Amino acid sequence: MARLKGRSFLRMLDLDRAEIELVLETGRHLKRQKQLRAFHRPCQGQTMAMIFQKPSLRTRVSFEVAMRDLGGQAIYLAPTDISLGKREKSSDIATVLGSYVDVIMARVFGHEIVEDLAQSAGVPVINGLSDLEHPCQALADFMTVLEWKGRLEGLTMAYIGDGNNVANSLMLGAALLGMNFRIATPKGFEPRQTTVDEARAVAGTQSHIEILGSPEEAARGADILYTDVWTSMGQESEKAERGQRFLGYKIDRKLLEMAAPDAMVLHCLPAHYGEEITEEVARGPKSAIWDQAENRLHAQKALLNLILA
Repeated sequence: MARLKGRSFLRMLDLDRAEIELVLETGRHLKRQKQLRAFHRPCQGQTMAMIFQKPSLRTRVSFEVAMRDLGGQAIYLAPTDISLGKREKSSDIATVLGSYVDVIMARVFGHEIVEDLAQSAGVPVINGLSDLEHPCQALADFMTVLEWKGRLEGLTMAYIGDGNNVANSLMLGAALLGMNFRIATPKGFEPRQTTVDEARAVAGTQSHIEILGSPEEAARGADILYTDVWTSMGQESEKAERGQRFLGYKIDRKLLEMAAPDAMVLHCLPAHYGEEITEEVARGPKSAIWDQAENRLHAQKALLNLILA
């Protein structure tokens, strides 16, 4: 456990394969313990500050419950509480918070904000979402795949939709874990090339990273189909254009039938039914979406446990 103690987690590449696997196995253990109501509280007396520029159901509740389950406490800082980067420099905020708390979780717009916080805080900083990555979501996603499939290495994940922060973290995580990753996205919405290059460098010859235009090509024979909303927070002005550009980039029954017979479906939520996914598929027997949402709690609890205990 000591190998993660005191470290920040801003990107998937902050962990190696063995460390990701340690988080996933710890998360599965803590999930079983919670089901048995057998709580271990290694973070007694410790406090987490949760900084939010973007509101969130799953991120706030899962992190807050995780910290309380571990015996610590969490303080929620809403967008208007500190006006991060406006009323006060993020580095100054980090320095002050670092003298009060033991860990900081930040859900922000620009990735440079979490980097500034980590540089100045003097305590571990966890990226709860930035415009570059959503690594905590990816940990929960891989934990869910492991539960459903019993393995990760050699599986193929097909991501249908925007090449956004979620796609970046999934692509890097898949490369680290020996999974194949395909992303189908309209031209101009691909994941950033530097992230693709990083993923391919990490993957080497053990897995394939493919950037495709056709959802059907990506889905064919895949073990996991994954999607996210077409328009994320902060992109509201692009909603109409994106709605046109992403037509056809939807997980529905027809696309699911092209995947492997035992394929599973993931979505990081919230879902816009009828756009990126149909409610029929999201609520169907191959959907792991609700396990995935629950696993945000367990994966993040494992991360906090390993960083703080």
